[in-house]
Amino acid sequence: MRGLRDYAVVTAAYWGFTLTDGALRMLVLLHFHRLGYSPFQLAFLFVLYEFFGIVTNLVGGYLGARFGLKATLYAGLGLQVAALLMLSALDPGWAAALSVAYVVAAQGLAGIAKDLTKMSSKSAVKLVVPEGGHGTLFRWVAVLTGSKNALKGLGFFVGSLLLATLGFAGGLAAMAGTLALVLLAAVLLLQGDLGRSKARPKFGQLLSKTREINWLSAARFFLFGARDVWFVVGVPVYLYGQLGWSFVQVGTFMAAWVIGYGFVQAVAPALVRRSADGRSAETQGARHWALVLALVPLALVGALEAGVPPGPAIVGGLSLFGAVFAVNSSVHSYLILAYSEGDKVALNVGFYYMANAGGRLVGSLLSGLLYQQAGLYGCLLAASAFVALSWLVTLALPTRGFAGKTAPAGATGDLD
Repeated sequence: MRGLRDYAVVTAAYWGFTLTDGALRMLVLLHFHRLGYSPFQLAFLFVLYEFFGIVTNLVGGYLGARFGLKATLYAGLGLQVAALLMLSALDPGWAAALSVAYVVAAQGLAGIAKDLTKMSSKSAVKLVVPEGGHGTLFRWVAVLTGSKNALKGLGFFVGSLLLATLGFAGGLAAMAGTLALVLLAAVLLLQGDLGRSKARPKFGQLLSKTREINWLSAARFFLFGARDVWFVVGVPVYLYGQLGWSFVQVGTFMAAWVIGYGFVQAVAPALVRRSADGRSAETQGARHWALVLALVPLALVGALEAGVPPGPAIVGGLSLFGAVFAVNSSVHSYLILAYSEGDKVALNVGFYYMANAGGRLVGSLLSGLLYQQAGLYGCLLAASAFVALSWLVTLALPTRGFAGKTAPAGATGDLD
């Protein structure tokens, strides 16, 4: 069955990319923290990574519809290999300002690579899902997203392990070689004109979206800002600098968090009430789960204030945050496809992940700034505020009367 084969190839390529993406983040964060960079300087290293994600998702959706998703997938994998090799050439003897500029530029290249690959992979699922299945689209999206995040979590561990064994440059070179083999395999195995629009899309269509796409994208912005406001700098630096955890311990915790988060994403379809139209109950679910998530960081702050030891409190509180966040994220990832019609999927997914990248950019910068100015509490309270805003935005999502005429393949019938 060709659809299943293409899905397997796309998923495997995305897995390989994601492993290096997670490892790269941990390598850069821990390496430069060890060199004495402040929390805000560490956050600044990821500015172009997140900024180019905004640009790439917007333009990448157009390119995917114009030239096909295979082209954008290959471009993403190739650019990541180039970014890894570029970072491995960093000279420790360079002046600090030059080193920062060089790393920021390389991270920008990695940001382009990440979002080209992600947009291509997630859009491809909509196009290869078999017709007439019951809940197939939600399940396939959940498996792709959940397994991707589990691999990203493993990447955090791999990155910290590579830093402790092969060092910064050696670890990056090893990852570049491995990902080059993944790219070669994808080129040889993936067939057809996946995702190319039948009608040549106009560039002006990039910002012309339906009401549900716009509101869902806004909700995604605040949801991922809420995660990265503590995830990027605040918690890893706190664990290493305040609690005295080692590189490998920090990497292992972050890895376990993302792996657990990915597992919950994969089983999310069983946790969300389903509807015959594939949209109405799922939209209500996005609202309910966001409201629950907004309370978790507040509960963690309360536990710390009540004198619960910070180590167990952070591990327990953030594990709960990760589980609830995973359901939120999985429902969003399904809804963007459910709201999209036919060959517009790449354009809509690109726009949606542009908002995702915008939230990550804001969250990343605030993670360093708030941790430097207000400590871990500042990061956690900001996370709660961002999720509350995401919940407010989901109230504007329609539960009926969608712009699309039909539910997507696999989203009709009995979806339990």
